[in-house]
Amino acid sequence: MTEHAAEPLAVDSRGNLLISFEPGCEDSPPGDAPAPLALTALWHEGSVLMVHDRHRGAWELPGGRIDPGESARQAALRELFEESGHEPDGPLRFVGHAGFVLAPRQRREYGALFAGAARARRGFEPNDEILAIRWWDLRSPLPGPVAQLDVHLARLGAPSGPPADSATR
Repeated sequence: MTEHAAEPLAVDSRGNLLISFEPGCEDSPPGDAPAPLALTALWHEGSVLMVHDRHRGAWELPGGRIDPGESARQAALRELFEESGHEPDGPLRFVGHAGFVLAPRQRREYGALFAGAARARRGFEPNDEILAIRWWDLRSPLPGPVAQLDVHLARLGAPSGPPADSATR
């Protein structure tokens, strides 16, 4: 992986680490680890869309694996729609590549982070993967565990950029 902080930017309850965040070119992920993942921070009136993953039992940003032949942007849009039924009201903004070390095998990989806006909230039907969705202000408690790596990434994808207290290291 590329240069990163001595301490992780965020750690979750399963031992996964967010070790770096690199703004840069959407089409040029860092080359020292695979980049199989795309996430979206979709914002509406100061709140970010979170999905409750049925299998991991936690609130997360919508996202998932990039399919063969698919770009990270295409995967972000597809996963956002599949998991939440939402689409952005305009083009997604590329925010950067997040560097992860994933437990238990300490697998290193990158995920592309995109951000966008939604003018309206849409209805949601639970599915095999997602139990519920919530619009979250990043401060109020959510009912159940929250993926701390995704909280850090949501802040980075905020419409005005990351708040001063959550800058990357």
